Amino acid sequence: MTDAIFTVPQPVNEPVWNYAPGSPEKIALKQALAAAKSKKKDVPMYIGGEHVFTKDKVAMRPPHELKHTLGHYSKGKASHVKDAIAAALKAKPAWEAMPWQERAAIFLRAADLLTGPYRAKMSAATMLCQSKNAFQAEIDCICELADFWRYNVYFMQEIYKQQPLSTRTIWNRTDWRPLEGFVFALTPFNFTAIAGNLPTAPAMLGNVAVWKPAESQIYSASVIMEILEEAGLPAGVINLVYIDGPTIGEIVFNHPDFAGIHFTGSTGVFQRIWKTIGDNIAMYKSYPRIVGETGGKDFVMVHNSADPKAVAVALARGAFEFQGQKCSAASRAYVPKSLWKEVKNHLQADLKSMTMGTTEDFRNFINAVIDQKSFDKISAYIDAAKKSDKVKVIAGGNYNKSEGYFIEPTVLEVSDPMYVTMCEEIFGPVLTIYVYEDKKYEKTLELLDSTSPYALTGAIFANDRAALALANNKLRHAAGNYYINDKPTGAVVGQQPFGGGRASGTNDKAGSILNMYRWLSPRTIKENFVPPVDYRYPFLGEE
Repeated sequence: MTDAIFTVPQPVNEPVWNYAPGSPEKIALKQALAAAKSKKKDVPMYIGGEHVFTKDKVAMRPPHELKHTLGHYSKGKASHVKDAIAAALKAKPAWEAMPWQERAAIFLRAADLLTGPYRAKMSAATMLCQSKNAFQAEIDCICELADFWRYNVYFMQEIYKQQPLSTRTIWNRTDWRPLEGFVFALTPFNFTAIAGNLPTAPAMLGNVAVWKPAESQIYSASVIMEILEEAGLPAGVINLVYIDGPTIGEIVFNHPDFAGIHFTGSTGVFQRIWKTIGDNIAMYKSYPRIVGETGGKDFVMVHNSADPKAVAVALARGAFEFQGQKCSAASRAYVPKSLWKEVKNHLQADLKSMTMGTTEDFRNFINAVIDQKSFDKISAYIDAAKKSDKVKVIAGGNYNKSEGYFIEPTVLEVSDPMYVTMCEEIFGPVLTIYVYEDKKYEKTLELLDSTSPYALTGAIFANDRAALALANNKLRHAAGNYYINDKPTGAVVGQQPFGGGRASGTNDKAGSILNMYRWLSPRTIKENFVPPVDYRYPFLGEE
Protein backbone atom coordinates (compact mmCIF):
# COMPACT_ATOMS: atom_id res chain seq x y z
CA MET A 1 0.00 0.00 0.00
CA THR A 2 1.28 3.45 -0.91
CA ASP A 3 0.40 6.42 1.27
CA ALA A 4 -0.18 9.17 -1.26
CA ILE A 5 -2.94 11.17 -2.90
CA PHE A 6 -2.37 10.63 -6.60
CA THR A 7 -3.03 13.00 -9.49
CA VAL A 8 -3.62 11.60 -12.97
CA PRO A 9 -2.03 13.24 -16.03
CA GLN A 10 -3.90 16.32 -17.27
CA PRO A 11 -5.85 15.14 -20.33
CA VAL A 12 -5.29 16.78 -23.68
CA ASN A 13 -7.31 16.03 -26.80
CA GLU A 14 -5.45 13.59 -29.05
CA PRO A 15 -4.05 15.42 -32.11
CA VAL A 16 -5.68 14.45 -35.40
CA TRP A 17 -3.22 13.10 -37.96
CA ASN A 18 -3.75 14.30 -41.52
CA TYR A 19 -2.59 11.26 -43.58
CA ALA A 20 -1.12 13.48 -46.26
CA PRO A 21 0.41 11.83 -49.36
CA GLY A 22 3.73 10.19 -48.48
CA SER A 23 3.30 10.73 -44.74
CA PRO A 24 4.48 7.94 -42.39
CA GLU A 25 0.98 7.53 -40.97
CA LYS A 26 -0.53 7.08 -44.44
CA ILE A 27 2.05 4.45 -45.36
CA ALA A 28 1.47 2.61 -42.08
CA LEU A 29 -2.31 2.72 -42.50
CA LYS A 30 -2.18 1.36 -46.05
CA GLN A 31 0.02 -1.46 -44.79
CA ALA A 32 -2.48 -2.18 -41.99
CA LEU A 33 -5.35 -2.23 -44.49
CA ALA A 34 -3.49 -4.69 -46.70
CA ALA A 35 -2.61 -6.86 -43.70
CA ALA A 36 -6.22 -6.94 -42.50
CA LYS A 37 -7.43 -8.01 -45.93
CA SER A 38 -4.72 -10.59 -46.43
CA LYS A 39 -6.09 -12.98 -43.80
CA LYS A 40 -9.50 -13.88 -42.44
CA LYS A 41 -9.94 -13.08 -38.77
CA ASP A 42 -11.73 -15.53 -36.46
CA VAL A 43 -13.31 -13.30 -33.82
CA PRO A 44 -14.25 -14.84 -30.47
CA MET A 45 -16.51 -13.63 -27.71
CA TYR A 46 -14.72 -12.51 -24.53
CA ILE A 47 -16.27 -14.04 -21.43
CA GLY A 48 -14.52 -14.12 -18.07
CA GLY A 49 -11.13 -13.67 -19.73
CA GLU A 50 -11.71 -16.63 -22.05
CA HIS A 51 -11.82 -16.36 -25.84
CA VAL A 52 -15.02 -18.21 -26.66
CA PHE A 53 -15.50 -19.67 -30.13
CA THR A 54 -18.68 -21.34 -31.37
CA LYS A 55 -19.59 -23.41 -34.41
CA ASP A 56 -22.10 -20.78 -35.53
CA LYS A 57 -19.87 -18.54 -37.67
CA VAL A 58 -21.09 -15.31 -39.27
CA ALA A 59 -19.17 -13.64 -42.09
CA MET A 60 -17.96 -10.05 -41.79
CA ARG A 61 -17.68 -8.08 -45.05
CA PRO A 62 -16.82 -4.46 -45.88
CA PRO A 63 -20.02 -2.59 -46.81
CA HIS A 64 -18.13 -1.16 -49.82
CA GLU A 65 -16.73 -4.52 -51.02
CA LEU A 66 -19.28 -7.25 -50.46
CA LYS A 67 -17.30 -9.87 -52.35
CA HIS A 68 -14.50 -9.77 -49.75
CA THR A 69 -14.71 -11.59 -46.41
CA LEU A 70 -12.78 -10.03 -43.55
CA GLY A 71 -13.40 -13.04 -41.35
CA HIS A 72 -16.06 -14.56 -39.15
CA TYR A 73 -17.34 -14.01 -35.65
CA SER A 74 -18.67 -16.66 -33.31
CA LYS A 75 -22.37 -16.08 -32.73
CA GLY A 76 -23.51 -16.86 -29.20
CA LYS A 77 -26.72 -18.02 -27.59
CA ALA A 78 -28.58 -17.62 -24.32
CA SER A 79 -26.10 -19.69 -22.32
CA HIS A 80 -23.31 -17.29 -23.27
CA VAL A 81 -25.28 -14.34 -21.91
CA LYS A 82 -25.72 -16.14 -18.61
CA ASP A 83 -22.02 -17.01 -18.57
CA ALA A 84 -21.11 -13.36 -19.24
CA ILE A 85 -23.29 -12.09 -16.39
CA ALA A 86 -21.87 -14.73 -14.04
CA ALA A 87 -18.31 -13.82 -15.05
CA ALA A 88 -19.01 -10.12 -14.48
CA LEU A 89 -20.49 -10.69 -11.04
CA LYS A 90 -17.60 -12.97 -10.10
CA ALA A 91 -15.07 -10.31 -11.10
CA LYS A 92 -16.92 -7.49 -9.34
CA PRO A 93 -15.68 -7.79 -5.72
CA ALA A 94 -11.98 -7.70 -6.60
CA TRP A 95 -12.46 -5.02 -9.28
CA GLU A 96 -14.52 -2.81 -7.01
CA ALA A 97 -11.93 -3.17 -4.24
CA MET A 98 -8.99 -2.36 -6.51
CA PRO A 99 -7.49 1.06 -5.68
CA TRP A 100 -8.87 3.64 -8.08
CA GLN A 101 -5.45 4.65 -9.36
CA GLU A 102 -4.81 1.07 -10.49
CA ARG A 103 -8.06 1.07 -12.46
CA ALA A 104 -7.10 4.46 -13.89
CA ALA A 105 -3.72 3.16 -15.02
CA ILE A 106 -5.36 0.43 -17.12
CA PHE A 107 -7.37 2.89 -19.18
CA LEU A 108 -4.58 5.43 -19.45
CA ARG A 109 -2.38 2.67 -20.79
CA ALA A 110 -5.14 1.58 -23.16
CA ALA A 111 -5.27 5.12 -24.56
CA ASP A 112 -1.52 5.12 -25.17
CA LEU A 113 -1.63 1.68 -26.77
CA LEU A 114 -4.47 2.84 -29.02
CA THR A 115 -2.69 5.99 -30.16
CA GLY A 116 0.65 4.20 -30.40
CA PRO A 117 1.17 0.61 -31.58
CA TYR A 118 -2.53 -0.05 -32.30
CA ARG A 119 -3.27 3.16 -34.18
CA ALA A 120 -3.05 1.83 -37.73
CA LYS A 121 -4.67 -1.49 -36.86
CA MET A 122 -7.63 0.18 -35.18
CA SER A 123 -8.13 2.65 -38.03
CA ALA A 124 -7.91 -0.11 -40.63
CA ALA A 125 -10.50 -2.18 -38.78
CA THR A 126 -12.93 0.75 -38.61
CA MET A 127 -12.36 1.71 -42.24
CA LEU A 128 -13.01 -1.81 -43.43
CA CYS A 129 -15.90 -2.95 -41.27
CA GLN A 130 -17.79 0.35 -41.07
CA SER A 131 -16.76 1.93 -44.41
CA LYS A 132 -15.20 5.07 -42.96
CA ASN A 133 -12.59 7.03 -44.84
CA ALA A 134 -9.22 7.60 -43.19
CA PHE A 135 -10.12 10.96 -41.67
CA GLN A 136 -13.46 9.80 -40.30
CA ALA A 137 -11.78 6.75 -38.77
CA GLU A 138 -9.00 8.88 -37.28
CA ILE A 139 -11.33 11.30 -35.49
CA ASP A 140 -13.51 8.43 -34.28
CA CYS A 141 -11.72 5.25 -33.33
CA ILE A 142 -8.40 6.90 -32.46
CA CYS A 143 -8.85 10.46 -31.21
CA GLU A 144 -12.31 10.29 -29.68
CA LEU A 145 -11.84 6.90 -28.05
CA ALA A 146 -8.47 7.92 -26.57
CA ASP A 147 -10.07 11.14 -25.36
CA PHE A 148 -12.88 9.21 -23.70
CA TRP A 149 -10.41 7.04 -21.80
CA ARG A 150 -8.14 9.89 -20.72
CA TYR A 151 -10.81 12.44 -19.85
CA ASN A 152 -13.02 9.91 -18.06
CA VAL A 153 -10.09 8.95 -15.83
CA TYR A 154 -9.62 12.64 -15.05
CA PHE A 155 -13.34 13.07 -14.34
CA MET A 156 -13.19 10.04 -12.03
CA GLN A 157 -10.42 11.70 -10.06
CA GLU A 158 -12.35 14.97 -9.84
CA ILE A 159 -15.43 13.16 -8.54
CA TYR A 160 -13.48 11.27 -5.91
CA LYS A 161 -11.94 14.55 -4.72
CA GLN A 162 -15.37 15.99 -3.92
CA GLN A 163 -15.97 15.64 -0.18
CA PRO A 164 -18.46 17.24 2.22
CA LEU A 165 -17.74 19.81 4.93
CA SER A 166 -16.73 18.63 8.38
CA THR A 167 -16.92 20.30 11.80
CA ARG A 168 -15.00 20.01 15.04
CA THR A 169 -15.10 16.38 16.27
CA ILE A 170 -17.01 15.27 13.12
CA TRP A 171 -15.33 13.93 9.99
CA ASN A 172 -17.75 13.68 7.02
CA ARG A 173 -16.79 11.70 3.95
CA THR A 174 -18.30 10.48 0.67
CA ASP A 175 -17.55 6.98 -0.54
CA TRP A 176 -18.13 6.99 -4.30
CA ARG A 177 -19.33 3.41 -4.75
CA PRO A 178 -20.01 1.67 -8.06
CA LEU A 179 -23.50 0.33 -8.67
CA GLU A 180 -24.59 -2.99 -7.23
CA GLY A 181 -24.80 -5.57 -9.99
CA PHE A 182 -23.71 -5.33 -13.63
CA VAL A 183 -24.10 -2.72 -16.37
CA PHE A 184 -25.36 -3.67 -19.83
CA ALA A 185 -23.65 -1.77 -22.67
CA LEU A 186 -25.57 -1.82 -25.94
CA THR A 187 -23.53 -0.09 -28.64
CA PRO A 188 -24.10 1.12 -32.24
CA PHE A 189 -22.29 0.50 -35.51
CA ASN A 190 -21.47 4.05 -36.46
CA PHE A 191 -18.84 5.09 -33.91
CA THR A 192 -16.10 2.79 -32.68
CA ALA A 193 -15.44 5.38 -29.97
CA ILE A 194 -18.99 5.08 -28.64
CA ALA A 195 -18.68 1.31 -28.70
CA GLY A 196 -15.50 1.58 -26.65
CA ASN A 197 -16.83 4.22 -24.25
CA LEU A 198 -20.16 2.71 -23.24
CA PRO A 199 -18.74 -0.33 -21.39
CA THR A 200 -15.53 1.34 -20.17
CA ALA A 201 -16.94 4.52 -18.62
CA PRO A 202 -18.87 2.53 -15.98
CA ALA A 203 -16.04 -0.02 -15.67
CA MET A 204 -13.32 2.44 -14.67
CA LEU A 205 -15.52 3.48 -11.73
CA GLY A 206 -15.54 -0.06 -10.39
CA ASN A 207 -18.54 -1.45 -12.27
CA VAL A 208 -18.55 -4.61 -14.38
CA ALA A 209 -20.18 -4.86 -17.79
CA VAL A 210 -21.78 -7.13 -20.34
CA TRP A 211 -21.25 -5.59 -23.77
CA LYS A 212 -23.26 -6.31 -26.93
CA PRO A 213 -22.04 -4.39 -29.99
CA ALA A 214 -23.92 -3.96 -33.25
CA GLU A 215 -23.19 -6.95 -35.48
CA SER A 216 -21.77 -4.68 -38.19
CA GLN A 217 -19.18 -3.30 -35.74
CA ILE A 218 -17.91 -6.56 -34.22
CA TYR A 219 -14.70 -6.57 -36.28
CA SER A 220 -13.45 -3.30 -34.77
CA ALA A 221 -14.98 -4.10 -31.34
CA SER A 222 -12.68 -7.08 -31.10
CA VAL A 223 -9.65 -4.80 -31.52
CA ILE A 224 -10.86 -2.71 -28.57
CA MET A 225 -10.88 -5.86 -26.45
CA GLU A 226 -7.37 -6.75 -27.63
CA ILE A 227 -6.20 -3.34 -26.43
CA LEU A 228 -7.97 -3.62 -23.07
CA GLU A 229 -6.53 -7.07 -22.46
CA GLU A 230 -3.02 -5.87 -23.24
CA ALA A 231 -3.58 -2.86 -20.96
CA GLY A 232 -4.20 -5.27 -18.07
CA LEU A 233 -7.98 -5.26 -17.70
CA PRO A 234 -8.82 -8.16 -15.34
CA ALA A 235 -10.84 -11.10 -16.62
CA GLY A 236 -14.59 -10.68 -16.41
CA VAL A 237 -14.69 -6.92 -15.90
CA ILE A 238 -15.96 -6.39 -19.46
CA ASN A 239 -17.52 -9.32 -21.29
CA LEU A 240 -18.10 -8.98 -25.04
CA VAL A 241 -20.85 -11.18 -26.52
CA TYR A 242 -22.53 -11.45 -29.92
CA ILE A 243 -26.17 -12.37 -29.33
CA ASP A 244 -29.38 -11.24 -31.00
CA GLY A 245 -31.23 -8.47 -29.21
CA PRO A 246 -34.35 -10.31 -28.06
CA THR A 247 -32.33 -13.20 -26.58
CA ILE A 248 -29.91 -11.05 -24.61
CA GLY A 249 -32.65 -8.64 -23.56
CA GLU A 250 -34.81 -11.43 -22.15
CA ILE A 251 -31.98 -12.53 -19.86
CA VAL A 252 -30.44 -9.19 -18.92
CA PHE A 253 -33.67 -7.35 -18.11
CA ASN A 254 -34.98 -10.22 -16.02
CA HIS A 255 -31.86 -10.55 -13.89
CA PRO A 256 -32.07 -9.23 -10.29
CA ASP A 257 -28.48 -7.91 -10.49
CA PHE A 258 -29.15 -5.73 -13.54
CA ALA A 259 -27.90 -2.32 -12.39
CA GLY A 260 -28.08 -0.13 -15.47
CA ILE A 261 -27.90 0.24 -19.24
CA HIS A 262 -25.55 2.42 -21.27
CA PHE A 263 -27.15 2.67 -24.70
CA THR A 264 -26.78 4.31 -28.09
CA GLY A 265 -29.25 3.33 -30.79
CA SER A 266 -32.77 3.97 -32.04
CA THR A 267 -35.50 5.75 -30.11
CA GLY A 268 -37.93 2.86 -30.62
CA VAL A 269 -35.56 0.28 -29.15
CA PHE A 270 -34.68 2.52 -26.20
CA GLN A 271 -38.34 3.18 -25.42
CA ARG A 272 -39.08 -0.56 -25.44
CA ILE A 273 -36.12 -1.17 -23.14
CA TRP A 274 -37.31 1.54 -20.76
CA LYS A 275 -40.80 0.02 -20.68
CA THR A 276 -39.40 -3.46 -20.03
CA ILE A 277 -37.28 -2.17 -17.16
CA GLY A 278 -40.32 -0.41 -15.73
CA ASP A 279 -42.44 -3.55 -15.97
CA ASN A 280 -39.70 -5.54 -14.19
CA ILE A 281 -38.76 -2.92 -11.60
CA ALA A 282 -39.87 -4.97 -8.59
CA MET A 283 -37.41 -7.77 -9.32
CA TYR A 284 -34.22 -5.67 -9.26
CA LYS A 285 -32.04 -5.20 -6.20
CA SER A 286 -31.83 -1.49 -6.97
CA TYR A 287 -33.37 0.99 -9.39
CA PRO A 288 -31.39 0.58 -12.63
CA ARG A 289 -29.68 3.57 -14.19
CA ILE A 290 -31.01 4.20 -17.70
CA VAL A 291 -28.65 6.22 -19.89
CA GLY A 292 -29.28 6.49 -23.61
CA GLU A 293 -28.60 8.52 -26.74
CA THR A 294 -31.15 7.71 -29.38
CA GLY A 295 -30.76 9.68 -32.58
CA GLY A 296 -31.90 12.93 -34.10
CA LYS A 297 -33.32 14.94 -36.95
CA ASP A 298 -30.59 17.53 -36.83
CA PHE A 299 -31.03 20.95 -38.35
CA VAL A 300 -29.18 23.85 -39.91
CA MET A 301 -31.03 27.15 -39.62
CA VAL A 302 -29.82 29.98 -41.87
CA HIS A 303 -30.48 33.71 -41.49
CA ASN A 304 -30.13 36.06 -44.45
CA SER A 305 -27.05 37.66 -42.85
CA ALA A 306 -25.11 34.38 -43.09
CA ASP A 307 -22.14 33.67 -45.37
CA PRO A 308 -23.54 31.48 -48.19
CA LYS A 309 -20.25 29.66 -48.77
CA ALA A 310 -19.85 28.81 -45.10
CA VAL A 311 -23.41 27.50 -45.09
CA ALA A 312 -22.78 25.31 -48.14
CA VAL A 313 -19.60 23.80 -46.66
CA ALA A 314 -21.37 23.12 -43.37
CA LEU A 315 -24.17 21.36 -45.23
CA ALA A 316 -21.79 19.31 -47.37
CA ARG A 317 -19.69 18.19 -44.43
CA GLY A 318 -22.45 18.02 -41.85
CA ALA A 319 -24.82 16.00 -44.00
CA PHE A 320 -22.50 13.73 -45.97
CA GLU A 321 -19.39 12.88 -43.95
CA PHE A 322 -19.60 9.16 -43.14
CA GLN A 323 -22.58 9.02 -45.50
CA GLY A 324 -24.81 10.86 -43.03
CA GLN A 325 -24.66 7.96 -40.58
CA LYS A 326 -24.02 10.13 -37.56
CA CYS A 327 -26.62 10.80 -34.90
CA SER A 328 -25.58 14.44 -35.31
CA ALA A 329 -25.64 14.61 -39.12
CA ALA A 330 -27.35 17.59 -40.73
CA SER A 331 -30.58 16.17 -42.08
CA ARG A 332 -32.80 19.22 -42.61
CA ALA A 333 -32.00 22.84 -43.41
CA TYR A 334 -33.98 26.07 -43.54
CA VAL A 335 -32.51 28.58 -46.00
CA PRO A 336 -33.82 32.10 -46.72
CA LYS A 337 -34.95 32.74 -50.26
CA SER A 338 -32.46 35.58 -50.73
CA LEU A 339 -29.49 33.26 -50.13
CA TRP A 340 -30.79 30.02 -51.62
CA LYS A 341 -29.47 30.42 -55.18
CA GLU A 342 -25.91 31.09 -54.00
CA VAL A 343 -26.00 28.38 -51.32
CA LYS A 344 -27.36 25.89 -53.84
CA ASN A 345 -24.69 26.69 -56.42
CA HIS A 346 -21.87 26.26 -53.90
CA LEU A 347 -23.39 23.06 -52.53
CA GLN A 348 -23.93 21.50 -55.95
CA ALA A 349 -20.37 22.36 -56.97
CA ASP A 350 -18.96 20.77 -53.81
CA LEU A 351 -21.02 17.62 -54.22
CA LYS A 352 -20.04 17.32 -57.88
CA SER A 353 -16.38 17.24 -56.84
CA MET A 354 -16.85 14.44 -54.30
CA THR A 355 -15.88 10.92 -55.35
CA MET A 356 -17.44 7.74 -53.98
CA GLY A 357 -15.98 4.27 -53.55
CA THR A 358 -13.82 2.06 -51.36
CA THR A 359 -12.16 3.40 -48.23
CA GLU A 360 -8.82 2.03 -49.44
CA ASP A 361 -8.72 4.73 -52.11
CA PHE A 362 -8.00 7.76 -49.95
CA ARG A 363 -9.34 10.11 -52.62
CA ASN A 364 -12.92 9.03 -51.90
CA PHE A 365 -14.90 11.38 -49.69
CA ILE A 366 -18.02 9.17 -49.82
CA ASN A 367 -18.09 5.46 -49.02
CA ALA A 368 -20.86 2.89 -48.48
CA VAL A 369 -23.77 2.81 -46.05
CA ILE A 370 -23.55 0.09 -43.47
CA ASP A 371 -25.76 -2.77 -44.69
CA GLN A 372 -28.63 -4.02 -46.85
CA LYS A 373 -31.32 -2.91 -44.39
CA SER A 374 -29.98 0.63 -44.30
CA PHE A 375 -29.53 0.72 -48.08
CA ASP A 376 -33.13 -0.34 -48.65
CA LYS A 377 -34.52 2.16 -46.15
CA ILE A 378 -32.60 5.14 -47.53
CA SER A 379 -33.26 4.30 -51.18
CA ALA A 380 -36.98 4.00 -50.41
CA TYR A 381 -37.01 7.59 -49.13
CA ILE A 382 -35.22 8.71 -52.31
CA ASP A 383 -37.63 6.83 -54.58
CA ALA A 384 -40.63 8.34 -52.84
CA ALA A 385 -39.14 11.82 -53.15
CA LYS A 386 -38.60 11.38 -56.88
CA LYS A 387 -42.32 10.63 -57.28
CA SER A 388 -43.55 13.52 -55.16
CA ASP A 389 -44.74 16.79 -56.65
CA LYS A 390 -43.57 18.52 -53.45
CA VAL A 391 -39.91 17.65 -53.98
CA LYS A 392 -37.09 18.60 -56.34
CA VAL A 393 -33.98 16.40 -56.36
CA ILE A 394 -31.24 19.01 -56.79
CA ALA A 395 -28.27 16.66 -56.28
CA GLY A 396 -27.65 12.93 -56.28
CA GLY A 397 -30.58 10.55 -56.13
CA ASN A 398 -28.79 7.49 -57.51
CA TYR A 399 -27.73 4.32 -55.71
CA ASN A 400 -26.21 0.94 -56.51
CA LYS A 401 -25.49 -2.22 -54.51
CA SER A 402 -23.81 -4.41 -57.10
CA GLU A 403 -20.42 -4.14 -55.37
CA GLY A 404 -21.29 -2.38 -52.12
CA TYR A 405 -24.06 -0.36 -50.52
CA PHE A 406 -23.43 2.91 -52.34
CA ILE A 407 -25.86 5.83 -52.25
CA GLU A 408 -25.03 9.20 -53.77
CA PRO A 409 -25.19 12.26 -51.53
CA THR A 410 -28.73 13.40 -52.20
CA VAL A 411 -30.20 16.87 -51.67
CA LEU A 412 -33.95 17.41 -51.76
CA GLU A 413 -35.69 20.79 -51.97
CA VAL A 414 -39.22 20.63 -50.59
CA SER A 415 -42.17 23.02 -50.83
CA ASP A 416 -43.82 21.48 -47.77
CA PRO A 417 -41.85 21.99 -44.53
CA MET A 418 -43.65 18.99 -43.06
CA TYR A 419 -42.69 16.64 -45.89
CA VAL A 420 -41.64 13.26 -44.48
CA THR A 421 -37.89 13.74 -45.00
CA MET A 422 -38.05 16.96 -42.98
CA CYS A 423 -39.52 15.08 -40.03
CA GLU A 424 -38.26 11.49 -39.90
CA GLU A 425 -34.74 10.30 -39.10
CA ILE A 426 -33.23 8.71 -42.23
CA PHE A 427 -29.66 8.03 -41.04
CA GLY A 428 -28.11 8.24 -44.46
CA PRO A 429 -26.79 10.67 -47.10
CA VAL A 430 -30.03 12.57 -47.64
CA LEU A 431 -30.36 16.29 -46.86
CA THR A 432 -33.71 18.05 -47.19
CA ILE A 433 -33.93 21.83 -47.60
CA TYR A 434 -36.90 24.11 -47.12
CA VAL A 435 -36.59 27.60 -48.59
CA TYR A 436 -38.45 30.22 -46.55
CA GLU A 437 -39.37 33.86 -47.08
CA ASP A 438 -36.79 36.10 -45.41
CA LYS A 439 -39.41 38.04 -43.45
CA LYS A 440 -40.62 34.80 -41.84
CA TYR A 441 -37.40 34.13 -39.97
CA GLU A 442 -39.00 34.06 -36.51
CA LYS A 443 -41.92 31.93 -37.65
CA THR A 444 -39.51 29.52 -39.32
CA LEU A 445 -37.62 29.17 -36.04
CA GLU A 446 -40.91 28.18 -34.40
CA LEU A 447 -41.65 25.80 -37.27
CA LEU A 448 -38.23 24.19 -36.90
CA ASP A 449 -38.71 23.71 -33.16
CA SER A 450 -42.05 21.95 -33.59
CA THR A 451 -41.30 19.79 -36.63
CA SER A 452 -39.35 16.91 -35.11
CA PRO A 453 -39.63 14.92 -31.85
CA TYR A 454 -35.82 14.89 -31.60
CA ALA A 455 -33.48 17.41 -29.96
CA LEU A 456 -29.91 16.23 -30.46
CA THR A 457 -27.86 18.70 -32.53
CA GLY A 458 -28.55 21.82 -34.49
CA ALA A 459 -26.78 24.80 -36.04
CA ILE A 460 -27.60 28.45 -36.65
CA PHE A 461 -25.79 30.51 -39.28
CA ALA A 462 -26.01 34.32 -39.03
CA ASN A 463 -23.81 37.36 -38.72
CA ASP A 464 -26.63 39.50 -37.29
CA ARG A 465 -26.25 39.25 -33.49
CA ALA A 466 -29.92 40.00 -32.86
CA ALA A 467 -30.89 37.16 -35.19
CA LEU A 468 -28.53 34.85 -33.31
CA ALA A 469 -29.96 35.90 -29.96
CA LEU A 470 -33.50 35.27 -31.16
CA ALA A 471 -32.57 31.81 -32.46
CA ASN A 472 -30.70 30.95 -29.28
CA ASN A 473 -33.85 31.67 -27.29
CA LYS A 474 -36.40 30.09 -29.63
CA LEU A 475 -34.31 26.95 -30.13
CA ARG A 476 -33.15 26.56 -26.52
CA HIS A 477 -34.72 23.11 -26.15
CA ALA A 478 -34.37 22.04 -29.79
CA ALA A 479 -30.82 20.65 -29.46
CA GLY A 480 -28.57 19.38 -26.69
CA ASN A 481 -25.52 20.30 -28.80
CA TYR A 482 -26.05 23.67 -30.46
CA TYR A 483 -23.60 25.20 -32.93
CA ILE A 484 -23.27 28.84 -33.97
CA ASN A 485 -21.80 29.33 -37.45
CA ASP A 486 -20.55 25.73 -37.55
CA LYS A 487 -21.82 22.37 -38.75
CA PRO A 488 -23.82 20.30 -36.21
CA THR A 489 -21.33 17.41 -36.14
CA GLY A 490 -17.89 16.82 -34.66
CA ALA A 491 -18.34 17.15 -30.89
CA VAL A 492 -15.00 16.86 -29.08
CA VAL A 493 -14.63 15.09 -25.73
CA GLY A 494 -14.01 17.59 -22.94
CA GLN A 495 -15.03 20.51 -25.18
CA GLN A 496 -18.56 19.80 -26.39
CA PRO A 497 -20.06 17.04 -24.19
CA PHE A 498 -22.53 15.13 -26.35
CA GLY A 499 -26.20 14.34 -25.85
CA GLY A 500 -29.71 15.62 -26.47
CA GLY A 501 -33.18 15.69 -25.00
CA ARG A 502 -36.74 15.00 -26.14
CA ALA A 503 -36.71 11.82 -28.23
CA SER A 504 -32.91 12.03 -28.59
CA GLY A 505 -32.15 10.54 -25.19
CA THR A 506 -31.44 11.22 -21.54
CA ASN A 507 -28.83 13.94 -22.27
CA ASP A 508 -26.29 12.51 -19.84
CA LYS A 509 -23.47 14.02 -21.91
CA ALA A 510 -20.90 11.45 -22.96
CA GLY A 511 -17.45 12.94 -22.65
CA SER A 512 -18.23 14.87 -19.47
CA ILE A 513 -18.26 14.40 -15.73
CA LEU A 514 -22.07 14.29 -15.87
CA ASN A 515 -22.08 10.88 -17.52
CA MET A 516 -19.67 9.47 -14.96
CA TYR A 517 -21.95 10.40 -12.04
CA ARG A 518 -24.60 8.07 -13.47
CA TRP A 519 -22.47 5.02 -12.71
CA LEU A 520 -21.93 5.80 -9.04
CA SER A 521 -23.96 5.32 -5.86
CA PRO A 522 -22.47 7.56 -3.16
CA ARG A 523 -22.32 6.56 0.49
CA THR A 524 -22.20 9.29 3.12
CA ILE A 525 -19.98 8.50 6.11
CA LYS A 526 -20.06 10.44 9.38
CA GLU A 527 -17.43 9.69 12.01
CA ASN A 528 -17.83 11.18 15.46
CA PHE A 529 -14.48 11.46 17.27
CA VAL A 530 -16.02 12.34 20.64
CA PRO A 531 -19.46 10.69 20.90
CA PRO A 532 -21.82 11.89 23.65
CA VAL A 533 -22.04 9.84 26.86
CA ASP A 534 -25.30 11.30 28.18
CA TYR A 535 -28.60 11.23 26.35
CA ARG A 536 -29.83 14.45 28.01
CA TYR A 537 -29.98 17.72 26.01
CA PRO A 538 -29.57 21.11 27.72
CA PHE A 539 -33.22 22.04 27.13
CA LEU A 540 -34.22 19.35 29.62
CA GLY A 541 -32.76 21.31 32.53
CA GLU A 542 -35.18 22.64 35.19
CA GLU A 543 -36.23 26.31 34.93
